[in-house]
Amino acid sequence: MGAKKLSVTLLRHTPDPQEIVAMGAKLCYSPADIEELKKGIEARSQAPFLGRLMEFSHLSPIEHASFTFGIEGVSRSLLAQITRHRIASFSVKSQRYVSEVSAARDDDVFGYIIPPRIAALGPEAVQAFADQMRQIQKWYDEWVEKLGNSGESTNEDARFVLPNAAETKMLVTMNARELLHFFNLRCCNRAQWEIRALATEMLRLAKQAAPVIFKEAGPGCLQGPCPEGKKSCGKSSEVRERFKNL
Repeated sequence: MGAKKLSVTLLRHTPDPQEIVAMGAKLCYSPADIEELKKGIEARSQAPFLGRLMEFSHLSPIEHASFTFGIEGVSRSLLAQITRHRIASFSVKSQRYVSEVSAARDDDVFGYIIPPRIAALGPEAVQAFADQMRQIQKWYDEWVEKLGNSGESTNEDARFVLPNAAETKMLVTMNARELLHFFNLRCCNRAQWEIRALATEMLRLAKQAAPVIFKEAGPGCLQGPCPEGKKSCGKSSEVRERFKNL
């Protein structure tokens, strides 16, 4: 396996997410029954109405739209960060039920993530990091054997030697309102590089599925002064341009 790269797929989302959001919002103010409301919404574009809805920050209706992402090539370090977002559902590859035991080949090693700053040091640094991962693989294999190599009961203890760099895979489901909050925090330059890259790719995919809902989504500095205050990266103009063209 060895070094892995980030991969994100939007697996599923609420069908016609912008229509269901418009229905939820209009229901609050309309005397029409639901079937009549449904026909009216389907008959015309809801983009102008949704634009006003987002402008007024009437965000509870967008909770009716949910998005499920398949995520690979991320570290266990990232897992610790993303699960702090409470209004979300996670299914994560288990290090207890899925063994990281290597095959017979000497060069086999669990999947891992190389931090960009280590990669930027050049080939020698990358090789040193890879060698360390292989050593950890050997330690892991040794503990599996010493603990009896009996599946989950050994994996659950052998995994304690695995590093934060070890790759994991997950499915993540969030509603649109929580995604806006997630993007606001994690697309920021102050966010850690890995979760920032993940959030930016998730936003790119979400924009394709619901362009009006996510039109202004991104870090806090897109709509006003940087919320980080004295800790600002000082690159608000550059950030705004990047997300405008996402």
